[in-house]
Amino acid sequence: MKFTTRQICYIAIMTAITGALSILSIPTPWGVPFTLQTFCVALCGYLLGRRDGTIAILLYIVIGTIGVPVFAGFSSGPGVIAGPSGGYIIGFIFMAFLCGFGSYFYEKVASNKILGMILAVVFGLIGLAVCHGIGIVQLKNVAKLDWVYAASVGSVPYLLKDIISTVGAFAISLVLKRALSAAHLWEPKSVPEA
Repeated sequence: MKFTTRQICYIAIMTAITGALSILSIPTPWGVPFTLQTFCVALCGYLLGRRDGTIAILLYIVIGTIGVPVFAGFSSGPGVIAGPSGGYIIGFIFMAFLCGFGSYFYEKVASNKILGMILAVVFGLIGLAVCHGIGIVQLKNVAKLDWVYAASVGSVPYLLKDIISTVGAFAISLVLKRALSAAHLWEPKSVPEA
């Protein structure tokens, strides 16, 4: 697995942005706060691709797990990963990968851009569903809730926000790639897919 200096810089920047925006949170009584994490995770995947976007999220999780307070509400440590909201954090890995996969379809596979956009968003929403699914399972088990209640407090209140965040992240990734290309800071060939 080879990385260019530019790829390493993009991974580091997106890891830092994810950590910074994840700290901003609105607490909820059921232990899963409102944050901008979903947006950042989707943006990592859409902007950096499935390999580099997933690595950025893995680094974010490792940094938070070893004690740097980058999880929601300035929290950190393995207790957060094992806690009620930890499943969502683990789910971010799959979401970043699937958003990156959607970006790959948009850029390399789709025969027309409209179809590519639809596929990119669909893959991102599948990633979001996987993330929510893993989160609900852990919330149910850790908090000793039944399935319906776990879904109603851990997923339903966030769905609309997370869908908008995912679609918005795809749109913003297109704008960022265009702006970076115009500034000669983005070359699609310099960010190959693994």
